[in-house]
Amino acid sequence: MLNTIVQEAQNGAELVTDGESVEKTLSVIELISSGGTAGIVIMAILFVLLIVAIYIYFERIFAIKAASQVDANFMNQIKDHVSNGKIDAAQMLCVQQNSPVSRLIGKGISRIGKPLEDINTAIENAGRLEIYGLEKNVSVLATISGAAPMIGFLGTVIGMILSIFEIANSGGSIDIKTLADGLYTAMTTTVGGLIVGIVGYVAYNHLVVKTDKVVYQMEANSLEFLDHLNEPV
Repeated sequence: MLNTIVQEAQNGAELVTDGESVEKTLSVIELISSGGTAGIVIMAILFVLLIVAIYIYFERIFAIKAASQVDANFMNQIKDHVSNGKIDAAQMLCVQQNSPVSRLIGKGISRIGKPLEDINTAIENAGRLEIYGLEKNVSVLATISGAAPMIGFLGTVIGMILSIFEIANSGGSIDIKTLADGLYTAMTTTVGGLIVGIVGYVAYNHLVVKTDKVVYQMEANSLEFLDHLNEPV
């Protein structure tokens, strides 16, 4: 009797050991594919949005970085040329710099001789165009950051509908695998939508901060140029 009890205990321990040794793993691809057709389609859409967001972010960050690079002596050289009446040399310097700041100053130099108000208006109009160029496609990031979680939530609703449909048509016997597919769709699309939305939101706000710095630089240099023109001869 004792031997039988010991043998059963040993068999139970072996089963527990075997149970612990078997660990079910689930890769990202399996997690996505387990969500069914609806889940795969929605995750594909979210993946495309993620690629678009990353591309826009890096394309804009490099463009903004290039736009912010201005020679520290640029304005001093411009003021020296203007003071000495070397307008052509000042315009050539602006062309060589080829930055938003230099293009604004170049627009102002081309209006020298006209009233100061006209020069200021010309610089402001050119500044709006430069800002528009800096903010190119940035609004798409804002759209992605708001739309991605909603698309993920759409997958959640679809997954829950599929699960409820299977429960309603189970006839008293629920197919756990089919029910799990609906839950996979609900959970994976939600996570995917949130991830893409967070990436888009962070990227958008970072680009806004970088753009604001360039805009401030443009405004500061434009005011410095106008103040120089307004100085008494």
